[in-house]
Amino acid sequence: MADLKQGKFILVYDSEKREGETDFVMASQFVTPESIKRMRKDGGGLIFLMISNEVAHTFKLPFLADLYTQVNGTYPVLKELVPNDIPYDTKSSFSLYINHRETFTGITDADRSLTMKKFSESIEKTKNMDSNLAIQELGQEFRSPGHIPICVASKQLLNERKGHTELVIALMKMAGLIPAGGGCEIMGDNGNALSKKDAICYAKKNDLTFLEGKEIIKAWKQWSK
Repeated sequence: MADLKQGKFILVYDSEKREGETDFVMASQFVTPESIKRMRKDGGGLIFLMISNEVAHTFKLPFLADLYTQVNGTYPVLKELVPNDIPYDTKSSFSLYINHRETFTGITDADRSLTMKKFSESIEKTKNMDSNLAIQELGQEFRSPGHIPICVASKQLLNERKGHTELVIALMKMAGLIPAGGGCEIMGDNGNALSKKDAICYAKKNDLTFLEGKEIIKAWKQWSK
């Protein structure tokens, strides 16, 4: 948590029973173009934004799977593409994909860091706003679709779902940071997720904290009593 407060990366491994992946993680309020570059080069997975369920509720952000269900009468292909066979989970956490309105293409290191950082600022700016006003504020700042996918934490944090999104939001809340994190899965040279062993070695070599999901869950249970 101290590292997160200082704007540093930490590495978070979920568990062998789930994805078995290690993600780069940092508080999105501190994301810079250099952060995106490191995730892109040393991570290689999807660079994404993780937010709390409360933030998603304020902005009325949908889960994409729910949105697809609501419009599959108009677009039958979405009914066929239903994500009902995810091998490690019961439901996808993906919501909308966004770009900040001051970005150009949205994909550059500068553009993606701006989108992440500005989203954190919007969370802070609208936390005491009426939801309708918050939505208007969000629309003034962002457009969709874009190049930053948003993942929403489950409502019962770390009870029903124990993915990276939930683990990271728990860390942000315990650290007193804006409940939004930037992340990216770390891929290995063999094309698969970097092994836990190699991720620990990377963390030691680069002086980064390595946390396992079970450690975060234990701390969260104590903190949220």
